[in-house]
Parts: sequence; C-alpha cells; structure tokens
Amino acid sequence: MRISVILPAKNESQGIGAVLAKIRREVPHAEIIVVNDGSTDETAVVAERNGAYVLHHPYSKGNGAAIKTGARSATGDVLVFMDADGQHNPADISRLLEEMKQGYDMVVGARQKGSQATMGRGLANRVYNYLASWMTGHAVQDLTSGFRAVRSDRFREFLYLLPNGFSYPTTSTMAFFRAGYSVTYVPIHAAKRVGQSHIRLLRDGTRFLLIIFKIGTLFSPLKIFAPIALTMFMVASMWYGWTWWHQGRFTNMSALLYTGSVMVFLMGLISEQITALMYRD
Repeated sequence: MRISVILPAKNESQGIGAVLAKIRREVPHAEIIVVNDGSTDETAVVAERNGAYVLHHPYSKGNGAAIKTGARSATGDVLVFMDADGQHNPADISRLLEEMKQGYDMVVGARQKGSQATMGRGLANRVYNYLASWMTGHAVQDLTSGFRAVRSDRFREFLYLLPNGFSYPTTSTMAFFRAGYSVTYVPIHAAKRVGQSHIRLLRDGTRFLLIIFKIGTLFSPLKIFAPIALTMFMVASMWYGWTWWHQGRFTNMSALLYTGSVMVFLMGLISEQITALMYRD
C-alpha cells in the first residue's frame, strides 16, 4: 500500500519538527504532507526543513479544511491523519496499518484512560461517543480522535460532507458507518501536546454536538424524529386525559400536539427516504 501521512498545522513550529522526524523513522517510504493553515510562525519552514511536502492556506480556514486540502493532494492508497502537536505517537501508525491489511476501510486511534485531556473534554467525549453509538448502532469508542487511517477512495467520497472546523472526525466516522464501510479501533495513548491548543471547549463543544445531530439526520433521521414525535404524542395524551377528567372536553392544545407529533414523524419518514437516495451509489 502507498501511504500518505497528512498533518494539518497551524502555528506548530515548536513541536512539528520532532513529529516529522519520528514519522520518517517509522514509515520511511510514506508521502508526508503538511497543510500549513495560515500559520504566523515558522511552521512551514520547519516542515520543509524536515522533508515534508508543504501545502499552504493563505489564511486560516480550519482543521477540516486543511484535512480536505491534504486529502485532495495525497497520492497514497491509504491516508493517515494525525496532529502536528506531538499528541499522537508515530510509532502507532504501523498498528493502524496492520488493521487496514485485515480489510478495514477506517482504523481510528481510540484514546485510552490516562491520555492527556481536561475533565471537561473527557466528559464531553463520553457523551459524544454515547450519542454516536446510539445513532449508528455500532460501538463508537472515540468519535473525535484525529488520529486515523482510511482508504483514500472511500474518504474522498465524503469530502463534501466534512466541515471546515474541528469536526471532521465526527462527520467521517458516522458517514463511514452509514455507507456500510468497515470501521475498527486501536487503543492509543495521547501525550500532552506541545504548544497551545486551538480548541475552545464551549464553542467547539457546542459545534461538535450540533454536527452529531446534523450527521444523525443524514445517517438515520428516524432515530431523531421518532423520539420527538413519540414525546409529543405522549404529552398530548396526558393533557387530553387531564382536561377530559377535569373539564370533560378535548382542547385545542391536545389537537395541536397530536397534529405536531404526526407531522414530525412524517418528516422523519421523508428524511429517511432522502437519506437513502444520497447513499444510493
């Protein structure tokens, strides 16, 4: 397999040199692409000095945009995505590639307990994993891990779905499950990053949550619409029972809730058909 290792980088001059040197030792024949996402430091210079092929964004477009730029330019049969800040150990690349040889389309490095993360981010990741597992019907061990190997032709099918921000792992994982591609996980340990994180918990956490529901509607809309419709139907029934017992009549509120529940359910059915058409190929 031809391997392309893609690293999105924004102001990572402190750590990217050591990361690239380790990658070159671990996978000496791999194509190494650094996407310089509008850095204002020496990131691009350090990357070129360490033998990487550097692509430039004239201004910062986001982590997902850098991933898409790298994926479009890569020539490998397998794309390995990893961070340039030292969190991911290049020695784990071979473990991902071994799983790819078993026939998987995507192999994700799942961060284990003890990996460097704040309590808030760890709790948020557990919530994301639970929601994604429920929507996909598969055990999602690490929805937001940026360390993964994918088959290039499969990954490029979903470039148009990927957001430009930090949520490309979320979108790509759920899209692969929806398309029926094989996904597995390899346990890894994430080290403390070099330099300052670009992720903001409240802003990006809310964005992650919205993207999970957005991709959920693309994946299995009825799993979102049906519970809402059922809740509205149950509230309508309880309100109808209460008003009938106390007032002996059927109120407009009950009618509105019953009608709303039916409309939401029908919207879910229509969305399910649209989703099937999107994945017909």
